[in-house]
Amino acid sequence: MSTVTTDICIIGAGPVGLFAVFEAGLLKMKCHVVDALPQVGGQLSEIYPKKPIYDIPGFPTILAGDLIKNQMEQIAPFHPAFTLGERVEDLDKLEDGSFRLRTNENTEIFCKVVVIAGGLGSFEPRKPAIDNLANFEGGKGVNYMILDPEHYRDKRVVLAGGGDSALDWAIYLADVAKELTLVHRGTTFRGAPESAEKVASLAEEGHMRLLLKSNVTHVHGNGQLHAVTLAPDGAEPYQIETDYFIPLFGLVPKLGPLENWGLELEKSAIVVNTVDYSTNIPGIYAIGDINTYPGKLKLILCGYHEAALMAQSAYSIINPDKKFVLKYTTVNGVPTM
Repeated sequence: MSTVTTDICIIGAGPVGLFAVFEAGLLKMKCHVVDALPQVGGQLSEIYPKKPIYDIPGFPTILAGDLIKNQMEQIAPFHPAFTLGERVEDLDKLEDGSFRLRTNENTEIFCKVVVIAGGLGSFEPRKPAIDNLANFEGGKGVNYMILDPEHYRDKRVVLAGGGDSALDWAIYLADVAKELTLVHRGTTFRGAPESAEKVASLAEEGHMRLLLKSNVTHVHGNGQLHAVTLAPDGAEPYQIETDYFIPLFGLVPKLGPLENWGLELEKSAIVVNTVDYSTNIPGIYAIGDINTYPGKLKLILCGYHEAALMAQSAYSIINPDKKFVLKYTTVNGVPTM
């Protein structure tokens, strides 16, 4: 268990959460960012990194992944800390008005302000309908995302899926795993054509197995996964031995644990005051797609605006004895921390 102390804990490492780090940094407030995904960027990195975005001021067009890369460079002077691949489970308000947060991996974060920038909520894996699948979760052989590829070094791995994530990890793990199998129920992939071609080449060269028009239907083991059953279209099912089964069927957004934090909710979104995007709990703010108010537009640039006003309000909580003075970056530049 690790413990973190910071000024602001930002839940969500998407573009709006990252810009909140920048706005807080301009006011010399320290941030710690938590995200359930294993990398920064939220939907932009996980779902459509190669998708062009056309409504970011100053960029006629920019790829989603490049926007996140630029934002990480923008906040680098402020040295934010990150806890990735962990979901905030519990939030408690302490007697002095500060907060204690705990993740599913028992990381504790103590802060004066909480900013929920979770986009559409925490992303949870879309799980295949396989009996007893849950019995092998939690370190027993079934995973839904890859946090550390070295964990699979010299292991037998079965991946399932037909999107970019499945293709990209198949290409990467082909040089890591002892045996790698990619199972896809169709004959064509939804991912990038060049990635699909690379996977086909790796299979032809014997670096991995590519099983099309097939599904994983059963998982087997005695406390630890040791095999899966494959069902090819028009053929008899059969088993193959494996150490890990990783279905990569995408993610679905859910509000998750924050539903139990006492926040005012409306249609699966957090109600905020548009003066500063504060919630009904003093010290907790919600910005980006996770919030709702009259006239709400779910646009990245609107989330940026919300982050700026939130940071000014948060400053008064973190620095109650200091007067806020607006300083322009064109005059003062970007401070470092």
